[in-house]
Amino acid sequence: MFPWTQIEAVLLDMDGTLLDLHFDNHFWQTLVPQVLSQQRGISTRAANELVTSAYQRVEGTLNWYCLDYWASELQLDIMALHHRIVDKIRLRQDTIPFLQALKTAGKRRILLTNAHPASLALKLEHTALGEHLDLMLSSHQFGVPKETPLFWQQVFHQCQLTPERCLFVDDNEVILQAAKDAGVGYLLGVNNPDSQRPHKQFQHFVATADYLQLLPALAGSELKPR
Repeated sequence: MFPWTQIEAVLLDMDGTLLDLHFDNHFWQTLVPQVLSQQRGISTRAANELVTSAYQRVEGTLNWYCLDYWASELQLDIMALHHRIVDKIRLRQDTIPFLQALKTAGKRRILLTNAHPASLALKLEHTALGEHLDLMLSSHQFGVPKETPLFWQQVFHQCQLTPERCLFVDDNEVILQAAKDAGVGYLLGVNNPDSQRPHKQFQHFVATADYLQLLPALAGSELKPR
């Protein structure tokens, strides 16, 4: 699928790409409306409409991913609610074999997530993910989300990356397009980010449901000199 000998670094999204997105989907689409319904004495339908409208107002911006913003906007203890369902924080089954194979092949493994630092820390606490990455970056460190050109410019500069020799993996087609526009050479979608939901379809990018399919081509690949 990819010319691995030309790829220096693999840039990886977290939620839905390395971790099962079921945790986040359940949290924002089920638990938050349930708690709002109980606290405000409104119907579940009204609570769902309220949060859906609130989400849509800031979708694609850094606030959409900011736990501090949502704690203020919804008047909820967002981190306390996160701790209620930590049992749902899970690695994808193919994540660790993929990351180990990347290490063996000499590829840099860089996490690029829009997740708030507190969310990232919680997920690292409950998984072994951090042990298999060379660098972890949250868009909150840069002040802009992955959807923006400025994010990619800052990442390339800070990590001293050659964009055309990078592979970026994400379950969000809008963000994959942003990476492509920024000059990332290789892109891969994930069409089964949530283990509890049907596969998604990608319109403009190659996608996979199993990283293990990539391992035969990756095995033994060595980076070619520029």
